[in-house]
Amino acid sequence: METVPDYGEFKDANYLSDAEIATLKNWANAKAPEGNPADLPPAPHFAEGWQLGPPDLVLKMPEPFQIPPEGEDIYQCFVLPLNLPAGASVSAVEIHPDNRKVLHHSLLYLNTDGSARERDKESPEPGYTCFGGPGVPSAGGLGGWVPGTTPRLLPPGVAMGVPPGADLIMQNHYHPSGKPETDQSELGIYFAKGPIEKTVFTFPMRHRDLSIPAADDHYQVTSTFVTPIDLEVIGIAPHMHLLGRQMKVAATLPNGQIKPMVWIKDWDFNWQGMYQYQAPLCLPKGTKIELQATFDNSSGNPKNPHSPPQTVHWGENTTDEMCIAFIECETRNPGDRLAVRRSLAKQLGIQARFR
Repeated sequence: METVPDYGEFKDANYLSDAEIATLKNWANAKAPEGNPADLPPAPHFAEGWQLGPPDLVLKMPEPFQIPPEGEDIYQCFVLPLNLPAGASVSAVEIHPDNRKVLHHSLLYLNTDGSARERDKESPEPGYTCFGGPGVPSAGGLGGWVPGTTPRLLPPGVAMGVPPGADLIMQNHYHPSGKPETDQSELGIYFAKGPIEKTVFTFPMRHRDLSIPAADDHYQVTSTFVTPIDLEVIGIAPHMHLLGRQMKVAATLPNGQIKPMVWIKDWDFNWQGMYQYQAPLCLPKGTKIELQATFDNSSGNPKNPHSPPQTVHWGENTTDEMCIAFIECETRNPGDRLAVRRSLAKQLGIQARFR
């Protein structure tokens, strides 16, 4: 899934220049002739197993979870004790899905009051059912996984904080495949090395009031948020389901200058992830962030889960829809997360879910 060139400067940008596209077209039109074998570069090497190298800590679901062949999507939370000392910080988390056929996504929350463990004990099956969030007080989070995710280490001096005694909650969203399945996913944690100057928090720009009419091939929505504080944005992760076609996010500074954040013109649910900027995007207090998204609910959309098409609303099932841009920030002030959370809830009229 390509971002639009020059609409945000990202690490490992995944698009081709016009010149590169022209070269490929000319080569294909010439019936793909072989070049000089002496100029052939070495074959690329793809890392196997842990993409970031051996983790400092590996956690795994305690036992396989059973997913029935049919029925509604399942949101299940699994409690994984961390037992980390005070002051521990995390530079990256790499999630290894055990069964990609049924795992829609995975989110990682932190819980410090023991309530997640209690809910787990009360449930007869592994973990406990949880919709919309972990179902218990959250003390932040450690990111997550969606199809197409590439794990990355945070820059030196930047980390995700972990409160002392926190448990990790892995919330997995499962979509039945048509036959009985099991899943026992695992994750690797990489601790931050050296002094920590900034911590990371993520907030969701979203548009929840979705009602996408059947047969509408160009349904558009817009959502805006004015930041109450200065922000240093280090990454952005758009998220829609199967009807999503395009998402564009831009920031208008108080002086009127527009800073592009991300623009995906050909959305693909199976190729998502966090787009990290080459340098932090500095957005001063009063900046307006605007999200624009387009959906195709027509029979001409081969990914449409309904035949014939039917009106689709916001929901937790894969066959429902979502419209979110997760915005990842770094800060020196621990209170910034709460300030943004309160302002976002007030402006968008909802209680925002945070990681």
